[in-house]
Amino acid sequence: MAKSYKIAVLPGDGTGPEVVAEGNKVLLAAAAKFGFALDLTTFDFGGDRYLKTGEVLPESAVGDLQQFDSIYLGAIGHPDVKPGILEKGILLKLRFELDQYINLRPVRLYPGVETPLKDKTPEDIDYAVIRENSGGIYTGTGGISMKDTPQEVAVQSMVYNRHQVERCLRYAFEYTRKFGKKARGKGDANTLGLVGKTNVLTYVFDLWERAFHQIGEQDYPDVKREYYHVDATCMWMVKSPEWFDVLVTSNMFGDIITDLGAETQGGMGIAAGGNINPQGVSMFEPIGGSAPKYTGKNIINPLAAICAGAMMLETLGETEAAVAIEDAVKKVTGSEIKSLSAGKMGCTTSQVGDLVAERV
Repeated sequence: MAKSYKIAVLPGDGTGPEVVAEGNKVLLAAAAKFGFALDLTTFDFGGDRYLKTGEVLPESAVGDLQQFDSIYLGAIGHPDVKPGILEKGILLKLRFELDQYINLRPVRLYPGVETPLKDKTPEDIDYAVIRENSGGIYTGTGGISMKDTPQEVAVQSMVYNRHQVERCLRYAFEYTRKFGKKARGKGDANTLGLVGKTNVLTYVFDLWERAFHQIGEQDYPDVKREYYHVDATCMWMVKSPEWFDVLVTSNMFGDIITDLGAETQGGMGIAAGGNINPQGVSMFEPIGGSAPKYTGKNIINPLAAICAGAMMLETLGETEAAVAIEDAVKKVTGSEIKSLSAGKMGCTTSQVGDLVAERV
């Protein structure tokens, strides 16, 4: 009997439903070819629901989503809803409540896609960033006193415990062992680079660095270890991206360098990400946002959503299907579309989905 996966689909706002529809099309084509089933259930969480009901997420949402094997998200962000309400109330709430403590962002330049980096090719821009997703400065530790006075004080602390750091590092070592350049036949070593700021943030990154080397020496001697300051990393991402294999870093640094990486791979229209709980329910999404000005025009680029679907299948263990989707995307970017920009692809949104599905 074919294996079946229960997928919660959150199309979300703006062009989210359009790109998710094409992602579903490709996912179902891959499932049919590789002999598994996908049971897709759609939830209406997003701006329209909030405007109608005043409710960002129902109380049952987290419990309901925990019954699924994975979550496939379109986009969150509505022009008629104040920024932060949906993002914090849906995206951040789900990440924390479902303990999706890994943010995984591949940085890969596909054939035919333009990069702002001079003379760089798909062979040069091909690495991944693993961002710790549950701790650090984003968790809200801090506050403001004497607000709106000359003596106002604002404090926001970067807080990590050993458990948070270690579980992120172990995921990163395992990922590097499985998907590093040597494992993919593209280098002579699987290399994990820790990105930090040990010369200034001496307490937090002392913890990260000690744990990094202790875990690596004890349990992953086959994985080469390197350390990079975050400011130098930003320079090298532009100058010499071919140096990188897999990077692991804190929540804030990861947030910054992944968007820089996305721009080097051709922009948000091709960047996909996963919020992962290796022992629970993970969520996969395109990075580019809801792009409300293009809603309903059938001109938005769906490739980031399609790539996010491939990441979801990879995490579920359907590696062969995931590789087939990524290979199909490479064929489409290499010869079938003119641009990743909305309205300039030479194809409609649904036609791009058809092209990828056919090549799967």
